[in-house]
Amino acid sequence: MQAQSIQFNMTSVPETHTTAHSDMKSVGQDKFQYHDYYLVEELLTDEHRMIRESIRSYVKKELSPIIEHYAQRAEFPHQIVKGLGEIGAFGPTIPVKYGGQGLDYIAYGIIMQELERCDSGVRSTASVQGSLVMFPIYKFGSEEQRMKYLPKLASGEWLGCFGLTEPNHGSNPGGMETTITDKGDHYELNGAKMWISNAPYAQVAVVWAKDDEGKVRGVIVERGMEGFTTPTTHGKWSLRASTTGELVFDAVKIPKENMLPGVNSLRGPLTCLSSARYGIAWGALGAALDCYDSALRYSKERIQFGKPIAGFQLTQKKLAEMITEITKAQLLAWRLGVLKNEDRATSAQISMAKRNNVEIALKIAREARQIHGGMGITGEYPIMRHMMNLESVVTYEGTHDIHLLITGLDVTGENAFK
Repeated sequence: MQAQSIQFNMTSVPETHTTAHSDMKSVGQDKFQYHDYYLVEELLTDEHRMIRESIRSYVKKELSPIIEHYAQRAEFPHQIVKGLGEIGAFGPTIPVKYGGQGLDYIAYGIIMQELERCDSGVRSTASVQGSLVMFPIYKFGSEEQRMKYLPKLASGEWLGCFGLTEPNHGSNPGGMETTITDKGDHYELNGAKMWISNAPYAQVAVVWAKDDEGKVRGVIVERGMEGFTTPTTHGKWSLRASTTGELVFDAVKIPKENMLPGVNSLRGPLTCLSSARYGIAWGALGAALDCYDSALRYSKERIQFGKPIAGFQLTQKKLAEMITEITKAQLLAWRLGVLKNEDRATSAQISMAKRNNVEIALKIAREARQIHGGMGITGEYPIMRHMMNLESVVTYEGTHDIHLLITGLDVTGENAFK
């Protein structure tokens, strides 16, 4: 790890965010306190703790005061992209040579946790950039591609997106219909992708398509290429502060040097998805922690029948079950991070953590809403926003049921997908 790479030093916070929104009234002060029932803190290094506190400070100062504003209006706060780059949230495990931080996977998980503690859409922006755009360019790209794209993506100068899901092929990516055809001095890309985070604002897209031999290839598509458009997806009730769109390719002329040379099978995008799912396992934990923290605080302040509702048995049951599930999820994420650092984490283990931690986060959000009563549906508290966001998180990067079947395949050896 590159401890000297202290872009996480918050003594100089980017000016572009609070100053640009000085007239935006905060919904409320971010009073979040971390909850660590089993002292998992002691399993972290000093660098891990420094990174966590720095990202948390950034979130509290720059993101929490504005996130409800954007979510309520279904707008993407695109001005935060540069700031996320400046604090090292994009591709933190990528080597310093290419603009990354050279950090380990526990540090990466912690960053995703702190960002999603604010909002799943913010974490999605960073997760897509790091795991689904920078990671494949680093792992499967040429040195020329790495040097051209990674520094700009790491800094937030460019935003990227990942094109795999298609209108007719979600859980079955192998059925993709998008094609990349060799035209001699260039390739021609045709097809469409949908549900693509970051698409409307992305300068580059890592797109997966089938070549003339039916092999899955990765190609880097740049905004401005003729025939390439990114229509925005409207009407979302979830991830409202995240930008989502389509990728449409109408005879797009792709330079030969934009093909990723290091992979020619479905292993390419699936490897990327494993990286993203790992980040989600940590990120969903952040949403769960925020809901629990808000519910615990509210239960101590809300007086009914002459005493705080925290004193009633059913409220205590809810809170006790929340912190129990959070504690189990913390240990699951930490152990998975250790295995990732040792290059021993399997895709099935990552699937288990993604499914479990998102599931418990959703349950905690729903129970927290009950504790908040009617106030839980308002923007004064983050509960309903987290709950709506998690309805997307439980589906993307592999649905809840698909991840159950991945675990089922791993433990039985029987393939339920065929």
